[in-house]
Amino acid sequence: MSMTTPPGWYADQGAPGTERWWDGNAWTAHTRPIGGAYQQPYQQPQTVPLAVGGGPGGGRRGRVVAAVAAGLVLTVAIVAGVTLLGDDEPKTAPPAAATTTGPAPGPTDDTGGASPTDEPSADPTVLVDQLNGITLPIPDDWEKSDSVVDRSVTMTTVADYECPGETNRYCRYGRVMSFTATQTDAAGPEALAKEDIQDASDALYDEDSIGNSYYGGVTSHTVVKSEAVTVAGRTGYLVRWKVKTGSGPGGYVQSLAFPSTIGAESLIIVRFGFDAGPKGPPLSGMDTITEGIRRIGDATGGVGSSIGPS
Repeated sequence: MSMTTPPGWYADQGAPGTERWWDGNAWTAHTRPIGGAYQQPYQQPQTVPLAVGGGPGGGRRGRVVAAVAAGLVLTVAIVAGVTLLGDDEPKTAPPAAATTTGPAPGPTDDTGGASPTDEPSADPTVLVDQLNGITLPIPDDWEKSDSVVDRSVTMTTVADYECPGETNRYCRYGRVMSFTATQTDAAGPEALAKEDIQDASDALYDEDSIGNSYYGGVTSHTVVKSEAVTVAGRTGYLVRWKVKTGSGPGGYVQSLAFPSTIGAESLIIVRFGFDAGPKGPPLSGMDTITEGIRRIGDATGGVGSSIGPS
């Protein structure tokens, strides 16, 4: 069963120190300072006089009216409490929505720290990262993720399987997520990609944030590719590893970093996790997705071609 993220104020990663309103379906243009006041005026509960028994049945009427009055006061108090507490408490990210029934899900969307920037799109062939101003092509047999984990927008393969390192958990054969880079000392896309690849490997194939080891942990890795690329008209950099895991066939991890096309041109990270083995997505799919990244509204976009090895 799928659940959507409830409306509310959430941290706007594109504008530090501000919050943006999520209306339950999309980000709106309404912003405010983090912790800024946005309260409905408190309404003093109105007191209802109690009937005083003056004849047969008077006491009973008094008790009935008293019960009605108590119910009205309780209702007003609950509404006021929700208005005052629910709207003003700062939040860092919309809560994740449950997306599956049956066995507990595996690490389909674990980013290791990334921002809910996805704006639902009517086009099922693209994943929209609204805050970073880009779209990513969704390959055949892939789908947008119904849940938001940390602060990323995510797509996964439709097919899943029981995780090799955990029982009663399901893993996806492929995962791709996009988010704004934060809290990094890396100077430029190349340094950021080389810094992020270890975190990507840990998040996608080693352990999740609460210690679940869906693949038996990463035992070793090999650098497959490290090169500059053009993404959505901007010069970026990618690093790709092949990782061996304690259970299962292992996989390929890629960190792609490039400047945003909007705002202050903060750096964007796109992480890829493709299972190795015959059932994993073709490795060429990483290049296809990279080449297909576009600025929102741009039908042609950047080339995504290789500039050359470092």
